[in-house]
Amino acid sequence: MTLCQDREYLRRHALSVEVVPERHYGAVVLDDPEHHNTVPFPARDVLRRIFEELGQDERVRAIVLRGAGDRAFSAGGHIAQFLETTPEALSELAWNVGAPERCPKPVIAELKGFAFGVGLELALACDFRVAGESTLLALPEIKLGMIPGSGGSQRVARIAGLGRAKDMVMRGRRVPAREALSWGLLTTVVPDGELRHSVDALIDEFCALPPAALQTAKRVLNAAYDAPLHATIALEGEAYGRLRSTPDFIEGVHAFTEKRPPRFPSLSGDGQAVLPS
Repeated sequence: MTLCQDREYLRRHALSVEVVPERHYGAVVLDDPEHHNTVPFPARDVLRRIFEELGQDERVRAIVLRGAGDRAFSAGGHIAQFLETTPEALSELAWNVGAPERCPKPVIAELKGFAFGVGLELALACDFRVAGESTLLALPEIKLGMIPGSGGSQRVARIAGLGRAKDMVMRGRRVPAREALSWGLLTTVVPDGELRHSVDALIDEFCALPPAALQTAKRVLNAAYDAPLHATIALEGEAYGRLRSTPDFIEGVHAFTEKRPPRFPSLSGDGQAVLPS
């Protein structure tokens, strides 16, 4: 039995996982709606393992991270548990919470209601954030005498800019969805009643695209975080050259010149994904 199939183990960590092979996606659910899907401390390592497993699952081409119920994506962590945890363990939280970013497949955060604390940090580590219009984003740790500890302050600063990160983190301010969209923290904002439909449409979009190109694009774009421009341009060029040899690219060119929809071999099982080493 794989971790994603062990429903009882996942339930004990307030999580659930569903793989939908016929639609080629996996759903990771923060599953404690009674407590606004707060994330227990041990669940963070379980989440890392889930994303690693789904990243290797050939049935899955895209992943969505969502909260159970109608009220919240996640209100954050179990606050009292932090006093029971060593400083050394706390300093490693960012590695577990960053698992969606390291996952080779597209990861979509489906946000509604509260997206606070570690909930927002998990969403920021995803590739795309689709939010209902009533969603509120916050990193409120300053009001507990603490700061975000799982990458939140740094990802907000990189995405939205240093001034906005200070406004959000140093005040513990709740940012409405439309404002967060204007900052670049969200990919799109839709009416609350259209949230699931919008996420499903994005999943279907990714599942119709060649996996090798998607995985390569994610890898190259993530490199922009840390490496200098000349190094990332070189990485992009190498990846571009390697994709030239894939059956998907050959089919894409032929389909374009023949003015027809592409039939990517990798999506029918006829092709072999080739990724930059």
